[in-house]
Amino acid sequence: MTAKRASNTTAASKNITKRIAELGDWRGEMLARLRQLIHDADPEIEEEWKWRGTPVWAHDGGVCTGESYKEVVKLTFFRGAALDDPRKLFNSSLEGNTRRAIDFREGEKLNEAAFKKLIRSAVAANTAFRAAKK
Repeated sequence: MTAKRASNTTAASKNITKRIAELGDWRGEMLARLRQLIHDADPEIEEEWKWRGTPVWAHDGGVCTGESYKEVVKLTFFRGAALDDPRKLFNSSLEGNTRRAIDFREGEKLNEAAFKKLIRSAVAANTAFRAAKK
């Protein structure tokens, strides 16, 4: 990783931590939990801060974004439509040809094992796509 890339990743991580703290309610707790699970699933994943304040997790390309709204914390997977989702975690943006999302609502239970498997699947899809382009 170049020095500039490391600096950008550090700044992004700080911004994500700040966003979590600013939320200060269940949404911050959920975003923090999802962030941890993403890193547990892929310790090499990098954090980015894009589009004027959107957390992004990337490995060989964008894996997912993490956004917070009044009623939901939404993770949008860049290649979600191409991912196997046997546990039916995707519950939003189902009509798109490329992306899929998961809306997390207050008090909902999270199937952590299935979620981490989905993260690993998204990383594998990115890696395969990158390899095919070479």
